[in-house]
Amino acid sequence: MPELPEVETMRRGILGIVGSRITAVERVRCRRKPISIEPELPKFRRTAVGATIREIGRIGKRVVVHLDRSAAIVFEPRMSGLVLLADPPTAEHLRFRITLAGGDSTELVYWDRRGLGSVRLVSEADLSERYSGKAIGPDALAISADELAARLAGSHRAVKVALLDQRALAGIGNLYAAEILHLARVHPGERCDELRSADWQRIHSAMHEVLEAAIHYEGSTLSDGTYRNALNRAGDYQKFHRVYGRKGEPCLDCGEANIERIVQAQRSTFFCPNCQRRRAARSIRAKKSRAKKSHAESRRGGGRG
Repeated sequence: MPELPEVETMRRGILGIVGSRITAVERVRCRRKPISIEPELPKFRRTAVGATIREIGRIGKRVVVHLDRSAAIVFEPRMSGLVLLADPPTAEHLRFRITLAGGDSTELVYWDRRGLGSVRLVSEADLSERYSGKAIGPDALAISADELAARLAGSHRAVKVALLDQRALAGIGNLYAAEILHLARVHPGERCDELRSADWQRIHSAMHEVLEAAIHYEGSTLSDGTYRNALNRAGDYQKFHRVYGRKGEPCLDCGEANIERIVQAQRSTFFCPNCQRRRAARSIRAKKSRAKKSHAESRRGGGRG
């Protein structure tokens, strides 16, 4: 967290700074763990100050501010970072400030409660190299169903774990992987190489549906209240979570089972044991159903004789 919907919401929230000129850059004094800022501020300022912002992009879970000097500022929020135009949630966790002129906003700030994120100024050439397809996979909203299967179907990993691999697929994190798999009716523990083509089609369709809905509602603000949009307002998609954070609560789809929680790759996974049966369980259930049906038909046939 933040994941693709939250970072895309940040990107859209700061589009108004396009055309603004950068007049100052500063690392805000903070007693907390310092974030990574590259390069050192004197060099950062030489390139950034005086530059005009020409475009706001996104690469996976990163906001990219493109400048008119063949350079870009990359904000990587990691676990708790925010890119803001408004006053931050707390002053003590403010990390970085860009002062602006010539537009509606006077500053762009980076706030990070845990201090795990980073701010990097890179050349456009370095941007392409560092964040290319070798290091970061296709965006989750741009990848086709066939490419998704091609990238993951050969893996022996559990599908939930594989969806978190940013080298294979950019943008999906723990929360949305759980939501996607529930909508797709795929158990999070199923191995990628045991899924069928139809499973990948459902996962791809669910991925678009969940991510686009989450963007529409400006992301998910969880109980800790950390995530906020660019204007320091909470998102609303948490109101529509199907499984995430709902351990012990009834499944909203089937109503026949309670949501369960397991741990995969040291991360919590939430799922419905009824809607998301493992393939082996589905196979056994189908065999029992066929056997029961065959037995019933046999008895009916015997009665007629």
